[in-house]
Formats: sequence, structure tokens, C-alpha cells
Amino acid sequence: MTGIRAQLERGGWIDRGRDPADRRGVIVQAARGRGVGILRLYLVDSGMNTALDQICAEYDETDLQLLAGFPHRTADAARTAAERLAAPEIKS
Repeated sequence: MTGIRAQLERGGWIDRGRDPADRRGVIVQAARGRGVGILRLYLVDSGMNTALDQICAEYDETDLQLLAGFPHRTADAARTAAERLAAPEIKS
């Protein structure tokens, strides 16, 4: 991963900085001004938009709503579980 990160950083695709909350940590993010280029590469140049359109065309509206709801429901479940783990233990 270090080598890949270094190549992306040299190519101007990502920026790296220190995590202000933890000086040992590093924050990696898309380089400013490159977000549109990254999206274009992934969605347009790779053909991903066309592929997703073709896949979605095979489903009816009810199926698409079900599929779209799944990640929302699982994210809610993960958030609830994390909140339970982070909550202080209540003693009787």
C-alpha cells in the first residue's frame, strides 16, 4: 500500500497529511481539483456508467427500490451497533 500511495501522491492524485486528532495518523484524500477527473476516469472513461445503466435496466422499479434500501438499512444497523458498543455500561 505504501508504494501505491506514493505513486498516487507523485502523480498528483492524492494529498497526504497528519491527522490532527492523532499525530501518528495520516489522512489520505483525493487531491484538490482532481475529484472531477477521478470521477470522469471511473465513470465515463471506464464505461462504468454504461454498464450500470445496462444492469439497472434489467430491474423493475420495485426491485431497484429494494436494492437501494439495502445499503441504507445495513448502514443504520452498523451505526446502531457502534453506538451500543460506545455507550457507557449501565450498572444496576
